[in-house]
Amino acid sequence: MSGPHESGTFTALRGQLQDAATAFAGGPDALEGILLGMVDDVDRAVREPLEIFPVCHHSPASATAMARRLREKQPKVVYLELCEDMAPLLTELRNCRLPVAVQAFAGDVDGFPQDWAPLSVVAPITEASAEYQAIAYALDTPGVELVLVDRSADHVFQWDTGGVQTAEDTDAPAEAALHGEAVGVELGDLRPRFAELEEHLLPHGRVRHWSEWWHQYVEVPLGDSAADHDTYRQVMFLVGSLFRRLAPGDGDRVRVDEDRERYMWTRIREHLTATGTDPADCLYVCGAFHAVSRVEEFGVHGTGTFAISPRTATTWQYGLIPSSHAAIEAQFGLAAGSVSIASTEWAKSLKRTRVRPHRLEGQAGTKNASAKKTSVKKARGSHTTVPAPESTAGDADRLSGFLRRPPVLDGLDEAELLGWSVDIVRAARRNGYLASTADAIAVFETSVLLAGMRDRAKPTPYDFQDAAVTCIEKDAVPGRRDVRRLVEIMMGGDRIGQVGYDALPPLARDVHDRLAPLGLKLQQRGVQRALLDMASRPELRPCSDVLWMLRRLMPHGAARPIMGERRLGERSIQESWDLALGTHQRALIELGYEGVSIEQVLEQRLRRDAYGPQATTATVLAAVEDAVLYLRSRRLADELGTHALKLLATERSVDGAPEVLRRVRGLLAYYRTSEPALPAWIESFVKTGYAHYCTLLPMAFRDEDATVGQVAAMLGFLFSMESLALSLGCDRAQLELAVAQSHPEEPSRTALLWAAQVQLGTLSRAELRDRCDALLDNPLVVPAYPRYLSGFVHALEPVPGLADVVVEAVSNAFGRLPDAVLLPWLPLLITTMRSGAAELAPLLIREAGRVFPGRLATLDTWIPPWRTPPAPPATRRSQPGAPHHQGAALLPAHPATCDAVAELLGCTEGWTQADVPPASGAGLLSIHPTTCDAVAELLGCEGTWAASGSARSGAALTTGHPATAKALNSLLTQS
Repeated sequence: MSGPHESGTFTALRGQLQDAATAFAGGPDALEGILLGMVDDVDRAVREPLEIFPVCHHSPASATAMARRLREKQPKVVYLELCEDMAPLLTELRNCRLPVAVQAFAGDVDGFPQDWAPLSVVAPITEASAEYQAIAYALDTPGVELVLVDRSADHVFQWDTGGVQTAEDTDAPAEAALHGEAVGVELGDLRPRFAELEEHLLPHGRVRHWSEWWHQYVEVPLGDSAADHDTYRQVMFLVGSLFRRLAPGDGDRVRVDEDRERYMWTRIREHLTATGTDPADCLYVCGAFHAVSRVEEFGVHGTGTFAISPRTATTWQYGLIPSSHAAIEAQFGLAAGSVSIASTEWAKSLKRTRVRPHRLEGQAGTKNASAKKTSVKKARGSHTTVPAPESTAGDADRLSGFLRRPPVLDGLDEAELLGWSVDIVRAARRNGYLASTADAIAVFETSVLLAGMRDRAKPTPYDFQDAAVTCIEKDAVPGRRDVRRLVEIMMGGDRIGQVGYDALPPLARDVHDRLAPLGLKLQQRGVQRALLDMASRPELRPCSDVLWMLRRLMPHGAARPIMGERRLGERSIQESWDLALGTHQRALIELGYEGVSIEQVLEQRLRRDAYGPQATTATVLAAVEDAVLYLRSRRLADELGTHALKLLATERSVDGAPEVLRRVRGLLAYYRTSEPALPAWIESFVKTGYAHYCTLLPMAFRDEDATVGQVAAMLGFLFSMESLALSLGCDRAQLELAVAQSHPEEPSRTALLWAAQVQLGTLSRAELRDRCDALLDNPLVVPAYPRYLSGFVHALEPVPGLADVVVEAVSNAFGRLPDAVLLPWLPLLITTMRSGAAELAPLLIREAGRVFPGRLATLDTWIPPWRTPPAPPATRRSQPGAPHHQGAALLPAHPATCDAVAELLGCTEGWTQADVPPASGAGLLSIHPTTCDAVAELLGCEGTWAASGSARSGAALTTGHPATAKALNSLLTQS
């Protein structure tokens, strides 16, 4: 679109550049085409009926020029280079403390590869940025419309799927990760894409990085109060054209840039056509790189037509997340501290130029709310009374004068530099540096010296930073922060934004409301201690439930329990928490994209984990446990448990056997103590698992990929669940056959098989001891003895009763083997036990403590129990003449006991006389007739008592009363 020149505004400048190109290159060549093409780009952009305002991202000069121009022109429509689908969120900026980032988030993708999920796009906004000035003006000025014209977040991934560096790809502080892995979009990305150009500019400008070059040679000249609006526009057009024409031939990036420009101009023309707005009443705010576009769709009279592709079926969620200066620098590859320095320069520029910035009414974090409201009222009043200037001076050549004008030498501000020097020394002393007044003087003088060496009349913040590092930081950093970081903090610090309560998603607000009884300021950054005494304050128990769910859902450190735990069947009565929800506000906000309550989000995640392609039986059982712990949902637990049963039946490996055993044991113990009957799914799980592991057991014993711990876990499942499985219809012969068909070759598995045989009864403990002794007697097997011991230790999981045998096996090895044999494999024994059976060592140590003597002095005379000969069976023989203590003789010997029993039974007759012989059985019947009558009634006997003195013997009574004898015989037979 260069074409013939339609305007003679820059004729003089073209001639000068043409002469310069001839002098430098010796004749017309590519250099002349580049220089003249840059002037053509500026001329075309200046003559566009719709005023284009070129900006650079997070540039104080652009923000100052934008604030000034908005008050002069007062446009009715502001077109802004920002994702068009983020427009509804901009009104919530007034409820936030800047910097924050507008985010588009998609957890589930439809139309993109699944491995891209989740998708996230962020657009950070700071107060010292031109886009915020345009947003604040449009939202707080009646009758002004704000139109976002850039591609949507969906198109960001349709067109550009890589090449954006995220904060987590850099070695940056923790604050730099506030954006996570989101793709960053920014207004006014202005940086040389020609590497050789940047390498040429930096050393010749005596700067270290691009941010410093931009500050020195663009920000400072354009930020001067003498730089008017037309000069600013033409210079920015020129810089954008320079970087555009010297861009490398990256076809994909050029295509994306040109498609974005076509997209934006297409949206602008559609809006102008639909509303009938006069382009003279509009303002188009975009990056300087896009302001000098050469696509056919450029301008309100563009000729090209661009078909905008439809969005995919992906559902996008939108919200505001906190941002920080460090996160912006890491996101877009800026020098550390450059955004903080830009914020400081923005404040100084406002004071120097007396420009009144635009701020959203009620904006959080501003120093003077009343001044802000007055500013808004003045802006509204001026909008209705002061007309826009009708000047055509924008077409004049201001560029030639700016390029010929020598730089304005800003005198040294000694008071400011002295203040910086004193402040950095004070900060250095607080952080452990041995800095003194002499260092402050040295920093001051070195700053002036460095500025002079770099052809600067006044030291810049970058000069001061280098001087402070040179003079204060000697050999090592004594604290957490080095001097360079201290300078960044002093210049404004890593300001971290905050999303206000009203701008939070419903889930985040719900969390804050439910935690309100704690009485903490949860939106503040940092760690706060929460103490919950549910015994005295039962209303805090719902807060405890919320905190445990947040611990499950959010990153580590957001909610960290100090005291108290939550396990199956247990609830703490007192808890202590360290909460940092303000620090992890982004994670809480992103939870709000998944649901409206944390219970809903947790249930969705549990289902996703259970039904995912990588789900195993162990992971599903973990989801069941979480459903019981956090949600107390029997419905969800039964559903996930049934799914775990299906997965168990299809698994052909034993990789998850230890985790399955641990989870099932915990769930069984919980359901047995908390519910009257076991759930149907867990009964089916035990029954299916018993048959499943019996089938896999012979193969697992010989599988080289299966570890001895996994085989031990299988046996642990079979033995510990055996009683329940047999009651549900399983056959023990399955397990006996599986063990009989197992023939391991590896020593540890062989020892594990022996332990299983002992548990089943096919191998006695004496035979097991004999086999262990045979291993120690065989010199060829002794080197492998530690692996046998490892198998025995793992056997404590399925057969814990073998702890004494394992202690005996280890003791025999230390007692019988000579040092020449014992010492070489002792390290192997220790490493094997530590790596393979560390969790079972406490059981082994406890058994050893029971067997071995507790005092060192008795160790030399101590005889192990397994070496003590068994005692013969004891037989009780009565000595001649020894009295036989029968029951009747014991009662008088211990009258107190008998009296207590008599009192308990209600007997009041007292003791009989010592000279009266005890009554026989027949005599007792006469003494206690009531008892006899009750027995007779029970037996159905009829008749009366015999006359006194006619008592007969037992045989005679049996003969005389055959019915009674028959009844007693029948009664005894039944019992």
